[in-house]
Amino acid sequence: MKKRAWLSRAAAGSVVLALGLSLAACGGSSSGSGGSGTFKVLVYGDASNKVETQIVDTFNKTSKVKAVLQTIPGADYQQKLQTIINTKQAPDVFFNWGGGSIAPFVKAGLLMPLDDFIAKDPGLKSNFLPSVFNSAVVDGKSYGIPMRGTQPVLLFNNQKVLQDAGLTAPKTWDDLLNAVKVLKAKHITPIALGGGDQWPTLMWYEYMYDRIAGPGLFEKAMGGDKSAWDSADSRKALAQLKQLVDAGAFGSNFDSVKYTDGGSVALVAQAKAGFELMGSWYYSQQQQDNPDFAKTGLGYTAFPTVTGGTGDPNDVVGNTNNFYSVLKKTKYPDAVAQFLKLQYSDEFVKAQMAIGNLPTTTNTQNFLDTSASPAYSKFQYDLVKAAPSFQLSWDQAYPQTASQAMHTAVQEFFDGKTDADGFIKAMQALPTS
Repeated sequence: MKKRAWLSRAAAGSVVLALGLSLAACGGSSSGSGGSGTFKVLVYGDASNKVETQIVDTFNKTSKVKAVLQTIPGADYQQKLQTIINTKQAPDVFFNWGGGSIAPFVKAGLLMPLDDFIAKDPGLKSNFLPSVFNSAVVDGKSYGIPMRGTQPVLLFNNQKVLQDAGLTAPKTWDDLLNAVKVLKAKHITPIALGGGDQWPTLMWYEYMYDRIAGPGLFEKAMGGDKSAWDSADSRKALAQLKQLVDAGAFGSNFDSVKYTDGGSVALVAQAKAGFELMGSWYYSQQQQDNPDFAKTGLGYTAFPTVTGGTGDPNDVVGNTNNFYSVLKKTKYPDAVAQFLKLQYSDEFVKAQMAIGNLPTTTNTQNFLDTSASPAYSKFQYDLVKAAPSFQLSWDQAYPQTASQAMHTAVQEFFDGKTDADGFIKAMQALPTS
């Protein structure tokens, strides 16, 4: 269980490379970790890259060894990282989700423990919330420094669509089912879903399982108790999800829609859908793609309560944060250490707040009013502060070798290609280590 306790609280410039599908694009030519005075920083390509560009620029103004920022489009990030991590094209520093996303790299001896960095600069640990920082501790050693911000999954909405339909943001599961019925009757897709990416669909399972059973069921499953997936609570959660799908909540072509190409995002912004369940980065995506809508039309709320469930309605699911990890073979560890220090700087915090992200530094509370949307930042802050459990996304908690099979099971159950027994069997077959 992820417990939260908020404390009161190219050289001479960045080179951003949009990496395509070819491996040749991943490394460039002479700017790798073996190049002359440069180290590579690889990040997930999305709307948050403007902050990473800014921080790299700041670093390069004073450092003799320069950081080179590279991005891989979000839809391809994990697969590409897996492909290059043990090659000459590997970055020196790379974006990840902590937990199961880096455990295989640690086991393979590819990552540098950051404890020596922390011994020299205790702020690399003490300036972050402990519950977040510990998400990248593997076998007692630190392998990640938090970057970006905490990412609870929220239920977003188009406020005008709801108002025109006489609806308000749903507080209960029954409210949501009623909203689906009303919006469907108005020929509006009730809930946008980037099913083509598969991982957005997983968010519905994560919340439903938590609301029905609390975090204990998933913790048991992660601990190797496969019977958790075949429990009464598991089957109840699946029945509730099937009820939502069968009600037409997501329309009929959600598998042809993606979040990563902006498809589902546009449906909500263009009033073609009422809701979308997505991580808190959704604000920065709408801010980039549809700035007027982000400013005046985007609504958000916590996931609804579910009658009869034993999970705490204040629980949240999502990603505790993203992290920078360092490859052991980097030739510039001292420069990398200095770069990592910027992830708790005031500049970093204010830049993240400007795009709606909520950093997990101990000084975050000081800058809430500087956010692009102070109300949105305070909503997130209070939500996470009050959460007794913050459950890490399933596909980040499990080893990355389990991701594809998990995503397939999730998609096929929503598609009706498999039933509860099939889903349960697929989840029981996943490796937990």
